[in-house]
Amino acid sequence: MQNAYPLPQLQQKYKSPFGPSKAHFMPKGGDNLYMEIFKEFIFEAAHRLPNVPPGHKCARLHGHSWRGAIYIRGPVDPHTGWIMDFGEIKQRFAPIYDMLDHHYLNDVPGLENPTSEVVARWIWQRLKPSLPELAKVIVHETCTSGAIYQGEDESPGR
Repeated sequence: MQNAYPLPQLQQKYKSPFGPSKAHFMPKGGDNLYMEIFKEFIFEAAHRLPNVPPGHKCARLHGHSWRGAIYIRGPVDPHTGWIMDFGEIKQRFAPIYDMLDHHYLNDVPGLENPTSEVVARWIWQRLKPSLPELAKVIVHETCTSGAIYQGEDESPGR
């Protein structure tokens, strides 16, 4: 079976800033390559969940090393080879991060019931105005549990 995308043809179509021996190919001018990039973050915070059933362990005050990621979707600039500088994402997220890190989340306006779902949506709502390329926010409150928010407030089919 013949390879549908032989390497010499790809090398002619795409000019790589890393040279022809690398597997990283950038489109020529005029071609749009859309991708997602992400910037991870970690913050330490305490919370309790006020709306769980009586006796639930999450009703008690406890803390987490919260972990997450901010995903940006957009065209890869053919000159720079990136969608956006990761430092710019960090800078736009900084004021939000400062509201979360080493705080009691229940005292933060809008996080009175700080579940992973609520925190992910809360971050989105504050970040999207300054970062229109935002594609999704992922939040992990433990190493095995978390939430993903992509800007939808309704389930499909509603």
